[in-house]
Amino acid sequence: MATTEQKVKKSVRIRLEKEAQKQFKEENKGKLGSVQSSLRNIPTAPRKMRLVADMIRGERVNIALNILRFDGKHASNTLEKLLLTAVADWQASNEEVKIEEADLYVKEVFVDSARILKRLRPAPQGRAHRIRKRSNHVTIVIDDRNAENNTKAETENS
Repeated sequence: MATTEQKVKKSVRIRLEKEAQKQFKEENKGKLGSVQSSLRNIPTAPRKMRLVADMIRGERVNIALNILRFDGKHASNTLEKLLLTAVADWQASNEEVKIEEADLYVKEVFVDSARILKRLRPAPQGRAHRIRKRSNHVTIVIDDRNAENNTKAETENS
């Protein structure tokens, strides 16, 4: 005879998995560490976005926001919004920690290539040249330096 898990509808199984994830997050609030936010299919070339991403990698969040706010590149506006989203996500997962007391920094930033739209442009003598309109995916990981130091100290004391 089949077990009860195989008889459960797919929609019910998905709901149960989501509830289990929610319960796990509730139990481990504040212990989850870094927070990851990503933005997909941004219509900017990855090479241009990487120039801006390299400027904020490893910086404290306050400094990174200032760098992005006053940078003239188009990609900096998108990265600024994504960084603010990551900070809001961190605050939601670590409600008991005040954001002013936390020493948040940009742990990782990486830009991956996304889909490429291929277009044709007329060229001399009836030929055509291919134009590649590139897009990218950006992922930002932020973390609290204070929390990292506390966990390192706990492991050394054990």
